[in-house]
Amino acid sequence: MGSFNIVMVVLIALVVFTVFKGVRIVPQGYKWVVQRLGKYSQTLEPGLNLIIPYVDDVSYKVTTKDIVLDIPSQEVITRDNVVIIANAVAYINIVRPDKAVYGIEDYEYGIRNLVQTSLRSIIGEMDLDSALSSRDEIKAKLKHAISEDISDWGITLKTVEIQDINPSATMQTAMEEQAAAERQRRATVTRADGQKQAAILEADGRLEASRRDAEAQVVLAKGSEESIRLITNAMGTEEMPIVYLLGEQYIKAIRELAESDNAKMVVLPADILSTVKGMVGDKLKV
Repeated sequence: MGSFNIVMVVLIALVVFTVFKGVRIVPQGYKWVVQRLGKYSQTLEPGLNLIIPYVDDVSYKVTTKDIVLDIPSQEVITRDNVVIIANAVAYINIVRPDKAVYGIEDYEYGIRNLVQTSLRSIIGEMDLDSALSSRDEIKAKLKHAISEDISDWGITLKTVEIQDINPSATMQTAMEEQAAAERQRRATVTRADGQKQAAILEADGRLEASRRDAEAQVVLAKGSEESIRLITNAMGTEEMPIVYLLGEQYIKAIRELAESDNAKMVVLPADILSTVKGMVGDKLKV
């Protein structure tokens, strides 16, 4: 009985182990690739699955979640021979695990290299300015270039994004110097335009002042003419109006001379009226 019990225990343990080997519970978000005697047999979906014990074997456990692949930075030469640094990130999803594990040795390594190669090719056909300002265009071309290739591996490219695309350190220095020179040129042009406008405004001001001075002289002359006419009508002689006006101007000039800071002494003639008459008489004789 002792040997029989041992055999029964061994048989029960073997049955339990066999059942355990034949039952597979796949967690959500994964698919398992099963090989039968070394050859692909089936893909187990999430949930409870049964396989043939000792014959079938779970060889690969593949995630069905989106995978984020970081594409390393690399130097890329544009069409105008400028070196820029570019990197990207790709979002992929495995829809056929059997193709992903049997179609390529390392699908992540393959996709990274495929993205880098396509990125160099796309940017190499663009000028620097276009490459720096056309991320959406580069993204569209990149997605179109690699989607068909990775579909053969049972992988779908959800999207690919350009993370950074910058000129090299040497090129950045050159661009900064160019930008500084351009700003200096614009400042010089703006300063010259300002000086030109200021000179024009100043000249316009002088012209306007001269015009107004001339108009004032005309008005004063007309006023003097009218004054002479009125005084002549009042006094009835030809000499007295002129003597009166000249005397008035003479007194005004003497007053201004006396008020000047440089004036030390003002000498007034004893007979201003005779002096003015003398001056008028000389002018009339001439």
